[in-house]
Amino acid sequence: MVKNYSGANWLPHISVDCVIFGFHENQLKVLLLKFKNTTVWSLSGGFVKSSEDIDQAASRVLFERTGLKDIYLEQFYTFGDVKRNHDAIKQHEKIQEQIGETRVDTSFLSDRYISIGYYALVDFSKVNVNLDQMSDQFSWADIHDIPSMFLDHRAIIDKALERLRWSLDQKLLAFNLLAETFTMSELQQVYETILGKKLVRTNFQRKILSMDILVRLEKRYLGGAHKAPYLYRFDEKKAKAYLSESDF
Repeated sequence: MVKNYSGANWLPHISVDCVIFGFHENQLKVLLLKFKNTTVWSLSGGFVKSSEDIDQAASRVLFERTGLKDIYLEQFYTFGDVKRNHDAIKQHEKIQEQIGETRVDTSFLSDRYISIGYYALVDFSKVNVNLDQMSDQFSWADIHDIPSMFLDHRAIIDKALERLRWSLDQKLLAFNLLAETFTMSELQQVYETILGKKLVRTNFQRKILSMDILVRLEKRYLGGAHKAPYLYRFDEKKAKAYLSESDF
């Protein structure tokens, strides 16, 4: 049976695509899915049910792929290039042939088709990736080493990273990528990989501590000869007070 995503259960011509960022091995990563029997990768995405809000659709897609709820998720851009229509039909048909499964009705793509972009910030260690029926592999790709992507998904990643960089301090987003406790060095590494540049350690530490948004905990002893660093915890109450008093 041919699947028809344009029926009463789904909103026609609208989808959500989620750029799921995680931090691992001192690098910012993005979760990608590979179509079966192809070399084409895609973001986690899906259509919008007629019974749900757009934000609810994005949260559902995120939960289906990562098993996570109540994480940072932000709508950042709408992608509606006219060329998406023609490219979508061609790529869908080619991928379905390579997958070797029942063809999906793509007639609903003949009209204007847009995608609403979201980005999510997750604790890498908590993600349990679930593949969809059209994928056979997933990868946490380095943002500097993105493979061949479906449609304009590379542009969606680039736009999400641009928005993340812009909002990094304005919304104190870096802490969403870390475990509950972390060192100052780990926090600096998150900033550096997102911004794409090295930061002076003393200046960075002075800036962060001046915000008064962290709670200092015990030291992390690793048994080596090096000085043990302090662990910190993000204080949401202090952060809200800081943001309300700032000029952002």
